Amino acid sequence: MTPAINTAKKAKIKFNTHEYEHDSNAESYGIEAADKMGVSILQVFKTLVVYLDQKNFAVGLVPVSGMLNMKRIAKAAGAKKAIMADKHDVERLTGYVLGGVSPLGQKKRLKTVIDISAEDFATIFVSAGRRGLEIELSPADLKKLTNGMFAEISE
Repeated sequence: MTPAINTAKKAKIKFNTHEYEHDSNAESYGIEAADKMGVSILQVFKTLVVYLDQKNFAVGLVPVSGMLNMKRIAKAAGAKKAIMADKHDVERLTGYVLGGVSPLGQKKRLKTVIDISAEDFATIFVSAGRRGLEIELSPADLKKLTNGMFAEISE
């Protein structure tokens, strides 16, 4: 059980977990997840941590098929500038390793922005806290559990 799954259980939301055999040679964790689960790459979201205005961190969730737009996430998070966070900061703040970073159950709760495209689906998939494990839940439940917001942040 991961902290992400424990968070979903504790909140008593409806969710499913999906496990697959992770290939350490995969070029993209998210695209690998979509392929192995047989779902659209638009429905699987990657969790990215950014550094805002040289003082705060935030989480952006975008489809694995897209890219995080730094100007858009900065604006949504109320900052002037955003850059990708360092790997060590990501692991220290979230408690997860890269490729398995979940927006749920992080060590430190960070401001979370979910790309608006998530609302196009009844459920979306995000990492459940380790490579090869995804959690499927409604975008509204993800927003609630992360105290997040929806905004157009992908390219």
